[in-house]
Amino acid sequence: MLSDDILEQLRVPATGHYAADIRIGLGYTAVCVDDGRCGLAFTLHEEEYESCCVVPEAGTLTGRSVMELAEYINSPDSTACAIGLAAINAIIDPPAAAVESDILDLLPIRDDDSVGMVGYFGPLVDPIKGKAKALHIFERRPIPELGVLPEAEQSGLLPKCQVVILSATTLLNHTIDGLLDYCQSAREIALLGPSTPFLPGVFSRRGVTMLSGLKVVDAPQILRIVSEGGGTRQFGSAVRKLSLRNLL
Repeated sequence: MLSDDILEQLRVPATGHYAADIRIGLGYTAVCVDDGRCGLAFTLHEEEYESCCVVPEAGTLTGRSVMELAEYINSPDSTACAIGLAAINAIIDPPAAAVESDILDLLPIRDDDSVGMVGYFGPLVDPIKGKAKALHIFERRPIPELGVLPEAEQSGLLPKCQVVILSATTLLNHTIDGLLDYCQSAREIALLGPSTPFLPGVFSRRGVTMLSGLKVVDAPQILRIVSEGGGTRQFGSAVRKLSLRNLL
């Protein structure tokens, strides 16, 4: 599994580090480690629920080793998985080659391309429609009025796409391995979102050609925003939006 490769890459950089602060907000989960670095992951709500989700080990997580928390990425519980991915993102620094740039300036889309988008990235929809032959958008909860298809149609359409954009939340719901299997014929595969780990070696082996995510530059502000229920619109200058192409 891809998550196992991520954990293997983490073993050396995570050695000796522990969680100094953990916040699980409505929109995002943040983990800060002992040297001040901070990582983010989407707080995934897979199902509607009547009462708030709880973390059974709450009150004991701060102070645990980063590696112990990172292993939560394989948890079937989406909240625990978000803690694991945020811990991973706190330790993995974006490579120096990552740049601040518009995603579509780095992702070549031709006029005869079919594009698959797993996860609805609203700001990208119209620009892609203006470039590509077709755009197929998939969500677990389809939105017919926006042309968003159910995930059941992924297996039939993604193998026919030349360009695929995957939300990094596919790491949190454990669908990324199967989705990448559907994308083996794609010329370009991009992984997007604040949950994206900048691990080019791990992803390039699976055909991913672009990573786009965030680097936290103001950890105290991010902790405040996450604790107050904020999301990407509130992050502002507390993060840098970075993209990395040509992962090999």
